[in-house]
Amino acid sequence: MAKSDDLVKYITQQVVTYIDTPTDVRRRHRQERRILRHSTPWTVRWFGLLPLSIKVWKEQRRKKQPTPE
Repeated sequence: MAKSDDLVKYITQQVVTYIDTPTDVRRRHRQERRILRHSTPWTVRWFGLLPLSIKVWKEQRRKKQPTPE
């Protein structure tokens, strides 16, 4: 039962904190999160740096290959 009590306490603290913050601060914080979310490509957000590393690796391989004459 202690875990559920802790959960209720945590949720209550979060709700009170949310209510106590002024509206303009909440809006500004929300806008900052949106800007941050849209500044990174979705592949990085979903899969981390793996797609970026594969892209860089492919570009380096393409540069090393001799061009046919």
